[in-house]
Amino acid sequence: MTSTISDTTSSTDRVSVAREIGETLRLEVPERDRTGEISVAAFDRLRVSGLSAALVPVEFGGGGASHREMGEILRELGRHDPSTAVAFAMHSHLVAAQVWRHNHGVDASAVFAKVAGGAILVSTGASDWVDSNGQAVRVEGGYRVSARKAPASGCEVGDVLVTSVRCDGEVLHFAIPLAAAGVSIDKTWDSFGLRASGSHTVVLDDVFVPDAAISMTRPAGPWPPVLNVVIGAALPLVLAAYLGVADAAVELTARLLQGRSDAHTVQSAGEMLNAYTTAEDLVAAMFTASENLSFPNTDAYAARTLSRKTVAADALITTVRLAIETTGGAGYSRACDLERLYRDIHGCQFHPLPRAKQTRFSGRVLLGHSPLD
Repeated sequence: MTSTISDTTSSTDRVSVAREIGETLRLEVPERDRTGEISVAAFDRLRVSGLSAALVPVEFGGGGASHREMGEILRELGRHDPSTAVAFAMHSHLVAAQVWRHNHGVDASAVFAKVAGGAILVSTGASDWVDSNGQAVRVEGGYRVSARKAPASGCEVGDVLVTSVRCDGEVLHFAIPLAAAGVSIDKTWDSFGLRASGSHTVVLDDVFVPDAAISMTRPAGPWPPVLNVVIGAALPLVLAAYLGVADAAVELTARLLQGRSDAHTVQSAGEMLNAYTTAEDLVAAMFTASENLSFPNTDAYAARTLSRKTVAADALITTVRLAIETTGGAGYSRACDLERLYRDIHGCQFHPLPRAKQTRFSGRVLLGHSPLD
């Protein structure tokens, strides 16, 4: 299938690099699906190739890729290795949020320097969300923090943990090295799909977090505008990775059934294409609305992005379900990649926000309320 996310000439080389990396990983994907082991080599290649710093502006040592181009890179990786693509999207969305800050006059040079130097960022935002968890105690020069953070995709290959914790009615946002004293990984990730994304639990056991590491302090409870930025920066990239999974399913189905003309197969294939086109168009619309990470920090923008995410996720899951239905029993066998792709695609529904929470969020914003009850 032809690509529609990328619309810049400069993207060609980087997307080709992503394709080359994906093709080298593809043969080992079934085995890692069985073992649940993340590919350390994949992230080494992403660092060395410059893709991990592609979003960092050129003046800070990065590739200067656009938001849309980064989506195309993740989409290409998702075609070949969904677990690596989704884990890499977690790093990429943190970088994208810093680009948004830079575009709005906020100094993000410290983070850019780390990423340009090869650091992989690890997010715990999906589980922390508004309220966060864990406990911080004030001490001289900083805080002592204890918490369990899951899922933390890519934590085994990551360098910097970007997280938050509760402290006396407030939420502290900070970043610390994963190699810091008191930080460990509890291998809890044993999932239906995306088994090799390394989305384990990061344990913070009385970790010292210096005052200089605290990037923001906010009240616990009320909707924080910073999450509007995270939603707008993250969800197009995350969905792009899953769109790559749908690409692979549609391409495989077309190859397996090439030339078939029986009526029920043709009809099912057409229904699959409808769902696939819906998902593809919605992801493209998310990148268009982003205005290359210059979108407004508003509840209305976040609500619309979340609505698109829900509908796109439904369409992506339907696409791969219909791929299996169209191919028949062969697609249900573990000997066929469609079985794994079907398990992997279901991960898209668990990224913020799940349907019930999203519809409530978007409905409240439309009717003039705060996003939260």
